[in-house]
Amino acid sequence: MSLSLEATSTLIRSRRTVKPADMDAARAIDPALLTELLENASWAPTHGLTEPWRFHVFTGAARARLATDMQRIYREITPADAFRDDKHDKLGKNPLLAPVIIAAIMERRGGDKIPEIEEIEAVACALQNLALSAAAAGLGFFWSSPPLIYDRRFHDWLGIRPEDRCVGLVYLGWPKAGAAQPKSTRTPILEKVTFTDA
Repeated sequence: MSLSLEATSTLIRSRRTVKPADMDAARAIDPALLTELLENASWAPTHGLTEPWRFHVFTGAARARLATDMQRIYREITPADAFRDDKHDKLGKNPLLAPVIIAAIMERRGGDKIPEIEEIEAVACALQNLALSAAAAGLGFFWSSPPLIYDRRFHDWLGIRPEDRCVGLVYLGWPKAGAAQPKSTRTPILEKVTFTDA
């Protein structure tokens, strides 16, 4: 079975980022649906079939723990002259606005044979699969990358190895009733393509 190009194009072009503030935190995501979305993520391209993606899923009370510890790590790593109350507050609030938060991890599995960048790219492809699957299911998807996710202290908190990386926090949730569909545009593709035929 194959999807038509038209249906695939519609899904890709209609996918939008939905911020946590526009998600219904009280409406749970069925575990079977969440598992299906993650299974789709796992079918991303992967050099050497290393499948370097790992997903740490936070639901229920674990979201509050994530929020509290992200605020703590932000305080620990941010110089006083760079500290911003609004960023600190957002780290504490956003995880409570979505029913599911996923820390997307690149687990280094290719050894010296496969460059780290290719493992990170594979995880990014997995997250695109997740984003499209969420859109097809009617869910909102938000990929967040606050600087603290790259810090060793956050990696230690997640329990990942020194050679692994957190590449993002994904917020999943049903859009609030009546929430406006975000609008988006892209510049014409031919402005970004160079064709070479000889």
